Amino acid sequence: MSGLGVRPGDVLLVHASLRSLGPVAGGARGVLAALRRAVGPEGTVVVPSFTPENSDTSPHYRARVRGLDAAAVEAVRAAMDPYDPALTPAPSMGVLAETVRTAPGAGRSAHPQTSFAALGPRAHRLLAGHRPDCHLGEDSPLARLYEADAKILLLGTGYGTCTAFHLGEYRVPDPPRGNYRCVVAPHGVRRWWEYEDVALDDGDFPALGAAFEEAAGTGDVATGRVGAAECRLLRLRAAVDFAALWLTGRRPRCDG
Repeated sequence: MSGLGVRPGDVLLVHASLRSLGPVAGGARGVLAALRRAVGPEGTVVVPSFTPENSDTSPHYRARVRGLDAAAVEAVRAAMDPYDPALTPAPSMGVLAETVRTAPGAGRSAHPQTSFAALGPRAHRLLAGHRPDCHLGEDSPLARLYEADAKILLLGTGYGTCTAFHLGEYRVPDPPRGNYRCVVAPHGVRRWWEYEDVALDDGDFPALGAAFEEAAGTGDVATGRVGAAECRLLRLRAAVDFAALWLTGRRPRCDG
């Protein structure tokens, strides 16, 4: 990790494909241990711990119910569990994210669909105040990571997984908005909750990432290999700032 530029004290947002790394001693626990050694006792490791499984407006849900009849669709919706930061798994986020989420001392943010989990001394500050009607914008951990001058580690994954680009979507002028719905249980009562937020779209993130890498200044992107995987280390602020500029004019405006 240090060969890529990870330093003691770093705040590190990690996206990982463990399969791409090849055999690793200790598996996901071994990778997490290596990450924590790299950032040291003053550093913090952050991962997305999203839960699209509890929503009927997510791409995950649309794929799950495709081809089902009405009764089967209703059965899927009825079986959705409400989000609980302490208990709800994030199976679509990969083994490393689950390893961080379930590690002793880990924290998790409150958003019922797009939470983050973190380990380290800055975890609480980074995760606090994640408003339930703000997926990945100014009232989310991404904005706190921006303020903390965090780094992004793409560990065997491409720019399509670069969650921080979504903060750039919030920073374009008049971004398009959409409606979202998920299962929550305030005060222990299960119910569906609907809210409006910026319409998220990661379909052009690979192209955005390629453009960012081509234009990146010195120190904004480092590339290398960890195990068998091609990896990148990015400065989060630089990535978000570039994304906001690149996406402006490439996304429809809310007023148009």
